[in-house]
Amino acid sequence: MAPTNRSPFRRTLALMASAAILAHAGMNGVAYAQAAPETTVPGVAAPAPAAPVLTPPAPAAPQQTAPMQAGVPGNGPASVADLAEGLLDAVVNISTSQNVKDDEGAGPAPRAPDGSPFQEFFNDFFNKQQGNKGGNHNVSSLGSGFVIDPTGYIVTNNHVIEGADDIEINFANGSKLKAKLIGTDTKTDLSVLKVEPKTPLKFVKFGDSSTMRIGDWVMAIGNPFGFGGSVTVGIISGRGRNINAGPYDNFIQTDAAINKGNSGGPLFNMKGEVIGINTAIISPSGGSIGIGFSVPSELASGVVEQLREYGETRRGWLGVRIQPVTDDIADSLGLDSAKGALVAGVIKGGPVDDGSIKAGDVILKFDGKTVSEMRDLPRVVAESTVGKEVDVVVLRDGKEQTVKVKLGRLEDSDQAAAPGDGDGSQDDGVITPDPDENNDMDQPDGGDQAQPAPGAPDQHKGQAAPDAATPRNVLGLSLSLLSAETRKAFGIAESVDGVVVTEVTPGSASAEKGLKPGDVIVEVAQEFMKSPDAVAAKVQALKQEGRRNAQLMIASANGDLRFVAVPME
Repeated sequence: MAPTNRSPFRRTLALMASAAILAHAGMNGVAYAQAAPETTVPGVAAPAPAAPVLTPPAPAAPQQTAPMQAGVPGNGPASVADLAEGLLDAVVNISTSQNVKDDEGAGPAPRAPDGSPFQEFFNDFFNKQQGNKGGNHNVSSLGSGFVIDPTGYIVTNNHVIEGADDIEINFANGSKLKAKLIGTDTKTDLSVLKVEPKTPLKFVKFGDSSTMRIGDWVMAIGNPFGFGGSVTVGIISGRGRNINAGPYDNFIQTDAAINKGNSGGPLFNMKGEVIGINTAIISPSGGSIGIGFSVPSELASGVVEQLREYGETRRGWLGVRIQPVTDDIADSLGLDSAKGALVAGVIKGGPVDDGSIKAGDVILKFDGKTVSEMRDLPRVVAESTVGKEVDVVVLRDGKEQTVKVKLGRLEDSDQAAAPGDGDGSQDDGVITPDPDENNDMDQPDGGDQAQPAPGAPDQHKGQAAPDAATPRNVLGLSLSLLSAETRKAFGIAESVDGVVVTEVTPGSASAEKGLKPGDVIVEVAQEFMKSPDAVAAKVQALKQEGRRNAQLMIASANGDLRFVAVPME
């Protein structure tokens, strides 16, 4: 009986030992799995976990806790101290001062109410303040920058040094040097400064921001709130952000802490290359909430190089007016999706005034770069070399064509000298038309064209007058022939031709698209319209083809063009 009792007992001990070994191996697996994401920091290799070894239960019991205890201190991201140490000396603090008049922006001095017990003291104080009008005082500000050349070239934001009378560079070793402004670009908010060091300076190089991906680790170094040499680490949270800061917005978004004073400082990849210039944050409190924006190096490096070489930017100029391709316009053109930039007009005397690009074309590619949306085109044009011949892929009459264009220079054009409308759309080499503005850049000076000169021949002589013809109602629009009477009634310039809109049905699709009396339909589906009957026939033909929208080229009274896709249901 004894042997039969001992055998089950031994089997039980063996099973319990095996279960303990397997359970412990499972615990090791969970610990390593939790640490795995932290080994993905680019350029940093974490120690590989040792494979668990199964040993006899008796001697293994006190030893199995050692790997678990040894693994705890290794948890967490790898240190970036070595990387930061090699970069800190190339990042500088920028201190500026500006002489400001004390009375700038001052209004009339307040007065205490009559009979107030403090009236005498109150009025005496402000009378003295008024008597001191005209004095000056210095306003100081702090920002960041970084050295890109050992001879002393420094990059920062324009808003860090804008209006400064004095610029001083503070280096990590405590030395200070006066700086002079080499060049600035307000459209990208970048500036280049120069100091004269006695010995070569430590510097950093630009990397390629186009290779960076969302989720990649980045490091910011700067001067937040005056605390110089501050290092923060985060990831790239987004790319291609448009924050309406300028015509070429293409910001990198990061959650690396960026605060006031970080402006102009570098955003590094894990190779120590500058892939962004910290410029703006979104914050209701003024402090970092993890939404910061940096100018990408793919845009900044070219601007910086031009500022160093010329002291100014030299941007390419295409000379067209563009507007977005909406879903309705894409459908009316037969595009499978809303993409590209729709050409609404061509600037007279511009690079494409030779007919290489026409109103109604949709620009899909520029110099090999895809134009996914309208705002992509101004940036890629501006980044191109002046005088360069580029291939432009356009959609025309439903087919893709490639045309060659030789770029002009934006700053040399009349367009660059024209007053802007406040949104920067006239300063980017590609102009966004505003149907409510008199933007006559691609038309000769209208002057008195809206009023025909006495005795001037009527180019529509022989056509039926509007009151003698029955106006057609198409798409909720009452249409009439253009004549001397309609031109005078709506102030339509002689250079405008087509079919005039005399009334718009309230609540119609055309009304919702912003059409109004006095607009002139120049084309329907890229076909010129001579009469109301032609408009009606073309719309009917589009319906029979199964089209849901009719693309109209609309001219305002002074000749500005825009495209509107009107639903035909």
